[in-house]
Amino acid sequence: QVQLVESGGGLVQAGGSLRLACSASGSIFQILVMGWYRQAPGKQRELVADVTSGGSSNYADSVKGRFTISRDNAKNTVYLQMNSLQPEDTAVYYCNGNLKTTAWDWGYRDYWGQGTQVTVSS
Repeated sequence: QVQLVESGGGLVQAGGSLRLACSASGSIFQILVMGWYRQAPGKQRELVADVTSGGSSNYADSVKGRFTISRDNAKNTVYLQMNSLQPEDTAVYYCNGNLKTTAWDWGYRDYWGQGTQVTVSS
């Protein structure tokens, strides 16, 4: 069984910063990609940023230059540093891990955290 647990959400004023963390635990053989998605009320879930085990990262255009994703492979943990936050960043942020639970898995499977609320006031 695999669990992804997020922390670090909260309420912040526009222009402020927050740091999210997500730790994966349980039966994990290898995590290929870890990332952050967000879902605002009435909108679809969207990719914010992700990072491979080799350190290659990818960002949504809306957060480039403001958010930074990082990863500690030894701890199966991914971080999202969010600076210059704006009201449009308000959403539930979900951690995602694309992983194998054993070496014999056919492929990588997505696992999700429970989500953490980020609210940016104007």
